[in-house]
Amino acid sequence: MSSELLVDLGEDSATAQIGQLKLATIEDQQWPADESTLSKSETDLSQRFDASSPHLPWDHPFYDIARHQIIEVAGDDNFGRKVIVFNACRMPPQHQLDHHKLLMYLKGTLDQYVESDYTLIYFHHGLTSENKPSLGWLREAYREFDRKYKKNIKALYIVHPTMFIKTLLILFKPIISFKFGRKINYVSYLSELEDVVKCEQLLIPARVKEYDNKLRASLKPTAQPPMSPPRSPPLPNQVFGVPLTLLRQRSADDDCVPVVMRDTIGFLSEQGLDIEGIFRRSANVTLVKEVQLKYNSGTPVDFREIEDVHLAAVILKTFLRELPEPLLTYQLYNDIVNFASVPDDNQATVMKTLVESLPEENYTSLRYLITFLAQVSANSEVNKMTNSNLAVVFGPNLLWGRDNAMSLSAIGPINNFTRALLDQQHLVFN
Repeated sequence: MSSELLVDLGEDSATAQIGQLKLATIEDQQWPADESTLSKSETDLSQRFDASSPHLPWDHPFYDIARHQIIEVAGDDNFGRKVIVFNACRMPPQHQLDHHKLLMYLKGTLDQYVESDYTLIYFHHGLTSENKPSLGWLREAYREFDRKYKKNIKALYIVHPTMFIKTLLILFKPIISFKFGRKINYVSYLSELEDVVKCEQLLIPARVKEYDNKLRASLKPTAQPPMSPPRSPPLPNQVFGVPLTLLRQRSADDDCVPVVMRDTIGFLSEQGLDIEGIFRRSANVTLVKEVQLKYNSGTPVDFREIEDVHLAAVILKTFLRELPEPLLTYQLYNDIVNFASVPDDNQATVMKTLVESLPEENYTSLRYLITFLAQVSANSEVNKMTNSNLAVVFGPNLLWGRDNAMSLSAIGPINNFTRALLDQQHLVFN
């Protein structure tokens, strides 16, 4: 990966030269349409809404933007940061897209996460002379995202960069701060993203994957980049990525709550309730991997010795996200995404019915987690983590579609359900 912006050029020069840049060859513009990337759970739901935008009704103000799936949210990266994905290949021709509304949609998405550390991944392949936004729009977009948005973005990964995008960033260097410029990284092959995020959790468009394969095939054998590492077989004592039922079977006392959850929540209950921004900060990825390896090797972990609140918080979120099936289960996906249709005075009863239908391991672990998060929220005057803020952090880690990725239009309903669960946990788990 590279994060260098090498040359200074004035803004007038940028304006003069940008139109001369060639975006894509004719061959690049003739890729077949993407395969459907909707999960089974989402296509089932699409019977209520249009299949191209399964969670936004046609009269929603952002329906015409959301239906293209240009912007997606994909859980957390390897550092515990939220991942926002922008797909250039899904942008329709200029005359078919309201770019100002696209900008507002992107801002609305980021508004949910800018108080936390987050990562932005931009898949550049598929940007052509037909769908590229204007130079003025790009300048407006950069200026529209003030310090609130730039402060906590920890990295911007530009995947499959071309000479166009590299030159564009050089031309924009006069208005890009040095601090922000250091966060920009070029990613030549999808396999390089594995250092940042598990690619299987990203809804990578089919044409982007095909383009990546084409790039690999064009290289000499000696220059081939490494393929994404295959998933390792589970270790005898593996904890991460293992079903809750198996973890319970391994437990000496038939405990329904996994040891990772007991360790992290026990430590955070003692030392994390007064930490401002708990669950919003990332952790050292090396330490995260070391702790995961200890758990997966059967070695006890004592967070009191490590004394790192943010590390424990990231380990908890990572454990939940790496479960083979989300804690709230695929079975409840449609019910939860449609939960907004439940009348307010009946929500507690419906939530109680839903969570009590969970397997015992899931129900007990969920109750343990929500009870703890209620303690966090009770100290929100100090730690700034209200139920709404906690829902934004934990919603995508409690439920996702069968494809492992998170449709952006499903984020809101899932987060709203999580917030309602926190608001009424005393009625749901009584």
